[in-house]
Amino acid sequence: MTYSPHTDQDRAEMLIAVGLERIEDLFTDVPAGVRFPVLDIPEPLSEMETLRELSDLAEANGNAQHNPLFLGAGAYNHFSPSVVNHMILRGEFLTAYTPYQPEISQGTLQAIFEYQSMVAALTGLEVANASHYDGATSLAEAVLMAYSHFREKRHKVIVSPAVHPQYRAVVRTYVQGQDIRITGDENPMASVADLLPQLDADTALFIVQSPNFFGQIEDLEGLAAQVHAAGALLCVAADPIALGLLKPPGQLGADIVVGEGQSLGLPLSYGGPYLGYFATRKEYVRKMAGRLVGETKDKHGRRGYVLTLSTREQHIKRERATSNICTNQGLMALAATVYLALMGKHGLKAVAELCWHKSHYAAEQIGALPGYEVDTSRPFLKEFVVRCPRPVAEINDRLYDEFGIIGGYDLGRDYPHLSEHMLVCVTEMNSREEIDLLVEALGESGE
Repeated sequence: MTYSPHTDQDRAEMLIAVGLERIEDLFTDVPAGVRFPVLDIPEPLSEMETLRELSDLAEANGNAQHNPLFLGAGAYNHFSPSVVNHMILRGEFLTAYTPYQPEISQGTLQAIFEYQSMVAALTGLEVANASHYDGATSLAEAVLMAYSHFREKRHKVIVSPAVHPQYRAVVRTYVQGQDIRITGDENPMASVADLLPQLDADTALFIVQSPNFFGQIEDLEGLAAQVHAAGALLCVAADPIALGLLKPPGQLGADIVVGEGQSLGLPLSYGGPYLGYFATRKEYVRKMAGRLVGETKDKHGRRGYVLTLSTREQHIKRERATSNICTNQGLMALAATVYLALMGKHGLKAVAELCWHKSHYAAEQIGALPGYEVDTSRPFLKEFVVRCPRPVAEINDRLYDEFGIIGGYDLGRDYPHLSEHMLVCVTEMNSREEIDLLVEALGESGE
């Protein structure tokens, strides 16, 4: 059975409406020399045949369901309990419209409130918004918030080169046309300590990532005091899984904590949709981008939830807004809420510990291979840097073609001084058998 949306009569009527006689007349503006006299299109397929062909095409992609995966670099293969998907598909959470209007249902508002509460607890801060599009967007909004907080009197933002390269690119895109200068990452080898002398009276925000892009845990003790001494704010980008084990940045003095929430029960999905979380201190709440759901009581004393703050959105403040973001990743935030509620603080800690043990086992085994060298100079949680004896692209091709393994990230793509260095990620999803297979495959691929 085939399906065609238009009948011959439909096509004839449309041609009459635009004043043409033949379909070919629609293409008269295309030069005859480059016009296809006959399109090389195969005969139509039935629905069953089409589904089979699309399925075959999809299976050509390597994926976490069929291949051992050791690629991280900002998107991670963590286990999501089946109840997460079942909960977010319940009819109570379905909506016929994008949920950014103030008349959101009580159920959606409560779910967002729960999400905000969990993010605040996870980061050690007082306030979290209803989410952003992804981690990079959250970081960019942190920059705009800091700039607005200082009433546009401070113009410099210092960012560590160990912050995710794509995050830094998004930040620079966001601030185009504004009097904001992004600096600090000109030297790709600069450490956080190297950047501290750049703090001055013009600095609005100091940005670090921990664990950083290389998987290394930054030492945040005392950093906030040095940043605050210059009058600036401190922003930490953090993996939420790592926060199940590490001390919350808010307790270490961070003013803003942002990050990618994909690890919290969301599938890799070939790049999205993902979830950006954003938390800050109560004193900065009126400069915070996005929306904030609060708890209140009605005239009968019954608990209810309302959109407490949306004063910076374009439909209210317009050109005076801190940000023009007026919505959030409602479905993704709901999934993260269900995941966090299921796991609890002990479950989240267990996931982080599994990542730590498995990644360190993998690092030890890889480091023993001839020609390979693992950077163990600093603590890491689930990602680590490996110097390879051959170009990473060549090794990854062989890992996939001969062993079906999706290898690590080629750091030479973003850091020229790290050519032939691979960023390997190991999560709780990687079995010992997979890790041993990776070690064996790397040994053969490095020859």
